[in-house]
Amino acid sequence: MEAFGAIEKESAAGRIRDAAEHGTLSHALLLTGRGDLPSLARYAAAAHECASPRGRPCGACPDCRKALRGVHPDIVTVRDDEHKFLSADVVRAARSDAWIRPNEGARKVYIFPDCALLTAQDQNILLKVVEEGPPYAAFVFCAENASMALRTLRSRCVELKLRLAESAPRNVVAERGEELCRRAAHGRGAVAEMCARLESGKKKLTREDLQEILSWCREAFAAALFLLYGREAPEEFRTLARYLAENLDKTQIAAALDAFGRYRRDCDTAVGVGHVLGALAAELEGLR
Repeated sequence: MEAFGAIEKESAAGRIRDAAEHGTLSHALLLTGRGDLPSLARYAAAAHECASPRGRPCGACPDCRKALRGVHPDIVTVRDDEHKFLSADVVRAARSDAWIRPNEGARKVYIFPDCALLTAQDQNILLKVVEEGPPYAAFVFCAENASMALRTLRSRCVELKLRLAESAPRNVVAERGEELCRRAAHGRGAVAEMCARLESGKKKLTREDLQEILSWCREAFAAALFLLYGREAPEEFRTLARYLAENLDKTQIAAALDAFGRYRRDCDTAVGVGHVLGALAAELEGLR
C-alpha cells in the first residue's frame, strides 16, 4: 500500500481491498476526487486479477506485480494519443475487445483514466457493455468530479471517492484557482503576472499546493466544456464555467484543459514550482 502515497488507506483503497476479499468488488467502478486516481485504478485492477486466496490485492503474486507495473496483458488503459478526446472508434474497439476472453488473468479490465476526455457519445457507446457485458469484463472510470460522467453511466457504477489531504485550505485553492481561470480567459499578460506573484509570494508555494490549484482549474474548464456541449456544469463551478464559455471557444477550452492536466502531473515529479508556473503561463497566454 505504501506505493499509493496519499491514498487514504481506510477509504477508497480500503473499500476496494475489503470488497475484493469478500468477492463483492463491482465490475464497474467510478473513482472520483483529486489525487493519484491512475494509481488507485491500477490498484483496483490488481484486486480484480489477484490470484491470492486472501488479502487481495496481495501485491506479491505475478498478476498483482504485472498489474501494478502497468504491464498485465488483460488490463487495458484506454487512450487516444491522436486526439484530445477519445474518439468513438477507440471506444468501440474497447467495447468489442471486452467480449474476448482474458489471456491469462481472471478478468479483462478497462481503465479510463480521465472521464473528461469521454464525450457523451463515447459514454453512451459503453453503456450496454458496462451493464450487460460478459462476466469477465470490468471497467474502472476516473473522474475528478463525478458529474464528468453521465448519470446513465454513473448509475451503472459504484463510486469510490479519493480524499487527498489538502496542503492548502480549500477556500484558498478556490480563490487562487478562480483568479487563474479568469486571467487565462483574459490573456494579455494576466496569467504571467499572477504566476510570477504565486512564485515570489511570502508563503512559499509547494508542489502540492500548486497541484491542488491546477486540479481545481481543470475542473472549472471541464465544467465550461460541459456547457458548450449542452451538459450541466457542477454547481460549484457554474458561474465561472459560464464566464469561460462566453470568453473562450471549444478549442481554447480543450487546450487549457489539457495544459492544466499536464502541468498538474508535472507536480508529481521533481520539477520545480517556478518551472511549472513559467511553462504554464506561456501556454495559457497563447490561448488568446
